[in-house]
Amino acid sequence: MRDKIVAGNWKMNLTFEQALQLANDVNTWVAENKTDAKVIIAPSSIYLQAIQETVDEQFVQVASQDVSNAEKGAYTGDISAEQLDSIGINTAIVGHSERREYQQETDEVIAKKLEQLFAKDITPIFCVGEKLEEREADKHFEVVKTQILNALNPQQVENLSKLVIAYEPVWAIGTGVTASPAQAQEIHAYIRTVLKDAYGEKIAEETSILYGGSVNAQNAKEIFSQPDIDGGLVGGASLKYDDFVQIIAACK
Repeated sequence: MRDKIVAGNWKMNLTFEQALQLANDVNTWVAENKTDAKVIIAPSSIYLQAIQETVDEQFVQVASQDVSNAEKGAYTGDISAEQLDSIGINTAIVGHSERREYQQETDEVIAKKLEQLFAKDITPIFCVGEKLEEREADKHFEVVKTQILNALNPQQVENLSKLVIAYEPVWAIGTGVTASPAQAQEIHAYIRTVLKDAYGEKIAEETSILYGGSVNAQNAKEIFSQPDIDGGLVGGASLKYDDFVQIIAACK
C-alpha cells in the first residue's frame, strides 16, 4: 500500500515566528482531524531543528529543502545528510526545478545527493519534470525518463524502496497554471511504467508519486483522485493555513 503524502515546501518564506506559528497550527489540525495523508513540512534550513522540536512527528514530519552532494568538508553553506540525521530529520527534497535552474544542478549532482541521503536512511522526495518548451515539443516523457534513470541508475536497487518521487511540471510551478488531472495522471502512470521497466514491479507499485505544480484547495481533490497520484508537493498554498489543511483533507 503506497503512502498518501502531502508535503509543504515553504521555500524562502516566513520569519521564524511565522514558521513556528504555522507549524504549530498545522500540527494541531492534524492531531484533531483524521487524515489519510502523511503530512510533511519543509521550512528554511535555519528553522529545521526548532520546528522539529516543536511538532509531534506522529502528526507532522519535518523535511529539509535540500542536501549537499558531499559527505562533509569545505562546502560553505551546504548541509550534509549526516547533519540532517543528527537533528532527527528523516526526509529531504532533492532535484527541485528551482535548484536545477538557479543552482545549475545536474542529474549527476542529484544522483550523488540521493546517495548521501540513502546512506543515512533519509527519505528523498526526488523531483522531476519538464519545462514548457519541452512539453510543447512533445518531449516531456523523454525528459522525465532521462531525469529518473540518470539519478536512480547509480543507486543500489534496494534503496529505491525508500524513495518518493514528485512530478512537477516546471511550467505550472507558481504560475497558477495546473496540469489537468488527465495530464497529471498520464505522466504519473508513465513514471510508474519507467520504474517498473528499470527496477521491477514491486518498486513501481510501492513508490509514492506526488504531483507538484500549483496545487491548491480548489483543485486538490480532483488531482488526488487520480489512480497514480499519491498526494502533492505543495508550494505557495502550503504557506496559507486554511488552504493547506484543506489540501491535506483532500488527500484520501
